[in-house]
Amino acid sequence: MFASLQNIFNIPELRKRLLFTLLLLSVYRVGAHIPTPGIRGDALSEYLHQAASGLMGFFDMFSGGALSKVTIFALGIMPYITASIVLQLLTVVIPRLQALAKEGEAGRKKIVEYTRYGTVFIAAFQSFWMAVGIEKMGGGAFVEAGGWSFRILTMITLTAGTTFIMWLGEQITERGIGNGISLIIFAGIVAGFPQAVGNTVELVRVGQIPYYMLPAILAIVVSVVAAIILMERGQRRIQIQYAQRMVGRKIYKGQSTHLPLKINSAGVIPPIFASSILLFPATIAGFAEMPWVKGIASQLSPGKMLYTTVYVLLIVFFSFFYTAIVFNPVDIAENLKKYGGFIPGIRPGKKTSDFLYRVLTRITLGGAFYLAAVCVLPDIFYKTFNVTFYFGGTSLLIVIGVALDTVSQIESHLIQRHYGGFLKGASIKGRR
Repeated sequence: MFASLQNIFNIPELRKRLLFTLLLLSVYRVGAHIPTPGIRGDALSEYLHQAASGLMGFFDMFSGGALSKVTIFALGIMPYITASIVLQLLTVVIPRLQALAKEGEAGRKKIVEYTRYGTVFIAAFQSFWMAVGIEKMGGGAFVEAGGWSFRILTMITLTAGTTFIMWLGEQITERGIGNGISLIIFAGIVAGFPQAVGNTVELVRVGQIPYYMLPAILAIVVSVVAAIILMERGQRRIQIQYAQRMVGRKIYKGQSTHLPLKINSAGVIPPIFASSILLFPATIAGFAEMPWVKGIASQLSPGKMLYTTVYVLLIVFFSFFYTAIVFNPVDIAENLKKYGGFIPGIRPGKKTSDFLYRVLTRITLGGAFYLAAVCVLPDIFYKTFNVTFYFGGTSLLIVIGVALDTVSQIESHLIQRHYGGFLKGASIKGRR
């Protein structure tokens, strides 16, 4: 383990990428503490914690506390995720976007450009209504000077903050290690862990959580972590056989390999997408003063039946949706047929694609239920143990998923350069 950590710094490119990633994440955390001009942040933060702790507490974890403090990064990266969802949905139904998606790198850059425009629009919309809501709270007690100047200034500030976060994520993805957007969410969640643990310890100290319940809570947390790691690494391997073939004057013998199908092919995308969609209306409802809007906000709070139902349905939907985007059984079957590969007992072509589709559907369904079960775990903790810290659930799933993906990327860099990796048995075939 320690040798692998040392090897990271022995590779100049990997060391540069890692330090660059840490630098930009540090910039993000600094920006999460810069207050928005014209707002009495401390008083507003205390009011939000008291008035809407359930709603704000859940969505605040994605921004690392920036939402409840109404800093320049209050909107976080959620507008970008929402824009990505909209673009991916439109890609399925709009032929022009479908054509762009098939154009390779040029088409991908164009879709990314559209996503950026959508991010700015959504961020401007959310920030404006957030400014209006803050201005009406407490009769204007949390605003130094209200009016259109305050609304426009807040809208520009928060939109610029989201745009800057989006740029940071893109830079990390391009020049750093791991997926930049996921790492930003990861950093925000991890930053809130110490305070959450401290709050839980305080609940134990005052007697709201009995001492004898701590071993049970710890055991459940460890079990959930182990289960998440097991499921994230779990896969169904489908045997692929390549027939003997002749290329020029050379005869290549038949080879046997496998096609890995992950149980959770979508990763942490479904819960992030589902949370983003729930955040969009909840942000507006949470700052509104109208009774019926408050009622909607209450029903969309974690722990409510409507929230749990919608959240689970969205996770299941995005599990199938994103899996269909990243894995196309028809394309896989055509490629296998083109290169002389086949699944034993299955005819090449349509029969192969149908078989892959059936297997993938069953695996994805199990993976979707696993994601939904893990993500609703905080409600169980709250109702059973009165633990306000989200042990497990979306936060822990994202942290573990992003950590595994990042470690895998570092692992690939190490193995490519003939260094030992973090995982046991990580070596190149034929290496001595």
